Amino acid sequence: MNFFEKLQNETAQERQYLLSSPIIRRCMTGEITLDDYVAFLTQAYHHVKHTVPLLMAVGARLPESKEWLREAVAEYIEEELGHQEWILNDIAACGVDKEQIRQSRPSLATELMVAYAYDMVSRVEPLGFFGMVHVLEGTSVTTADAAADSIKKALKLPDRAFTYLRSHGALDQEHVKFFEDLMNKISDPADRDQIIHSAKVFYGLYANIFRTLTPALARAA
Repeated sequence: MNFFEKLQNETAQERQYLLSSPIIRRCMTGEITLDDYVAFLTQAYHHVKHTVPLLMAVGARLPESKEWLREAVAEYIEEELGHQEWILNDIAACGVDKEQIRQSRPSLATELMVAYAYDMVSRVEPLGFFGMVHVLEGTSVTTADAAADSIKKALKLPDRAFTYLRSHGALDQEHVKFFEDLMNKISDPADRDQIIHSAKVFYGLYANIFRTLTPALARAA
């Protein structure tokens, strides 16, 4: 078993906890509301805008012995630039003032996940951030397209309201393969244990964002 397979296997329980979140079930059955979708996009904006700064911090803290990994981080940075603006544009396509969302505060669950990410990178181990990458990318690829289809059908929204979800769906498979190959190059047992541990924590933190999503979050933004 390679490391990526081990990472998948050892986080299966946490992944199922995330995917069983009520709002995800409602989305897949077409019971989603516009406020639900805007609430999701709002919290996505508040954590996605930290992706590039976090990746920069990871790259800066890697030792020279992991120069090969720093190059991969630089590639991630290039691919992730500006994604938070895609989300704001999706919000605008839903008829909501995106500048109001830009100025809003994240939910406590989102703030805690972001804080854990920064703490992991700066205090514990920068490679632990790949646990977050695993959670966000893996979850998106398995659910994003189906979610976008279901939401579009239920809410009759235009295609331009789904830039973020579509970009992280099936078309992102190549990105996931890149991550899989990257993880399989990590051979140090301590690094592997840290990535598995942080992925478990990030699954719980990300699930808490979904489980606390309410229409009130969108209306309060």
